[in-house]
Amino acid sequence: EKSMITKRYMHLTEEILEENPDMCAYMRPSLDARQDMVVVEVPKLGKEAAARAIKEWGQPKSRITHLVYCNPSGVDMPGADYRLTRLLGLKPSVNRLMLYQQGCFAGGTVLRVAKDLAENNAGARVLVVCSEITAVTFRGPSETHLDSLVGQALFGDGAAAIIVGADPDPALERPLFELFSASQTILPDSEGAIDGHPREVGLTFPPDE
Repeated sequence: EKSMITKRYMHLTEEILEENPDMCAYMRPSLDARQDMVVVEVPKLGKEAAARAIKEWGQPKSRITHLVYCNPSGVDMPGADYRLTRLLGLKPSVNRLMLYQQGCFAGGTVLRVAKDLAENNAGARVLVVCSEITAVTFRGPSETHLDSLVGQALFGDGAAAIIVGADPDPALERPLFELFSASQTILPDSEGAIDGHPREVGLTFPPDE
């Protein structure tokens, strides 16, 4: 109630948790089960967002020259960028870049990378996708680690996608926004403000007290 969040979406259901009881504990090994879920489901969620972005763009998928895909977990080979390319039916030669473990600054990072690609490759159209499901972070409560409840109360599943390009063709494209700049910097004394650590129990993220 104090989180002020009225609705969240989650892949996890009571049935899934009943089949994987170790995910409901705080410190039981469950990474294999979590990994099996996110490797499959994260690209599927990304596909839904990407398909909408492509539809709103109104151009054929064959015009997409680059794919920048980011998700905080589910590291696998081939990566989620490969799976998304196949799910969307993008051309095999699309230039792919997969970013993992970006956390809360993922959106700014992928836009910065996409802007550089679009401005330095004539005619480039970059499909940018971020998606994640909380199956990798969901854990049971612990009386001695109440900080774990912060993420449980705030985070949910979601995805976003956009097409980024330079020098739009006014006869074919209707840009919604103009991206002037995207950058990042490390704030002084910010190390440890929030960390993420893949462990046998899943992805843990103890916040700085």
